[in-house]
Amino acid sequence: MMDPGCAFKLLLSCPSALPRSRVRVDFSPIYDRIPHPDPNLEKSIDEIWNQRVQANPSLYNGQKFRYGGDSLHPVDGSEKEYSVCLHLGLTDYRTFIGTNLNPLWEKFLVPSEDDFVRCQHTSSPLGNGAVVETSDNKYLVLQRSNNVGEFPGYFVFPGGHSEPQEIGITSHQISDPMESSLLNEKVSQEMFEGIIREVVEEIGVPAESLCDPLFIGISRRDLNVRPTAFFFITCNLRSGEIYQLYSKAQDGYESTNLYTVSKDELDKMALRMPGCHRGGYALYVLMMEATKSVCLQ
Repeated sequence: MMDPGCAFKLLLSCPSALPRSRVRVDFSPIYDRIPHPDPNLEKSIDEIWNQRVQANPSLYNGQKFRYGGDSLHPVDGSEKEYSVCLHLGLTDYRTFIGTNLNPLWEKFLVPSEDDFVRCQHTSSPLGNGAVVETSDNKYLVLQRSNNVGEFPGYFVFPGGHSEPQEIGITSHQISDPMESSLLNEKVSQEMFEGIIREVVEEIGVPAESLCDPLFIGISRRDLNVRPTAFFFITCNLRSGEIYQLYSKAQDGYESTNLYTVSKDELDKMALRMPGCHRGGYALYVLMMEATKSVCLQ
């Protein structure tokens, strides 16, 4: 039987792989989490967080961007080219622990065919992940350490979260339309800068070795309804060089091993990935199929 933690849903697929210029953001409080009407469920958020902090006093309640949906927009009237607008609100790690990772997480869901209505009471921070291809056509996969809170020992792509604090966001405070537009641009840039930062910190490669990320979509793990934005990045280093750099990676404690694998090996390893990352691999496969289709035309 398939591990239930590996199940996923693709919320947004961009097989044409979008550059920064075609990924916009609408950052607004209208995409923030809506508190659940059950006061006992809401109370459990603080209770679970307090239990976690007692067990691990080093836990930090950092701000995160909340995924509240997306929309597609044609580029210059084209029927084939489009841009994406990500609808992002604000949440934090405490609420993530207390809703998505709550033992009663399914009670936070609303029966609805609309995914964003269904998850309106969950924190749903938007994670990020990258399918990184080396100059010798290998793919970078990490094995999570046994010290991490979720899916210890599983295979994952490098990734984490874009951070509101990186661009000075701590709350929703801007009302001026011009300032709001500039802030949306900064958040969009952080979506791309954030994934570069994660790859650098987790793998140890220099940022200048990585090409500009291409956005390929958003997957969501069925378990805990956790969404993740995925990117494709090429690295101009060979796999042997990357192995040497990995030993000095800043966030190397989060993983125990780095693998540089072929496409066939990646096919098999994806079966042992959490659903959000397995969905990221599915998004990459769709991108490759679209590329082959274009080449054959």
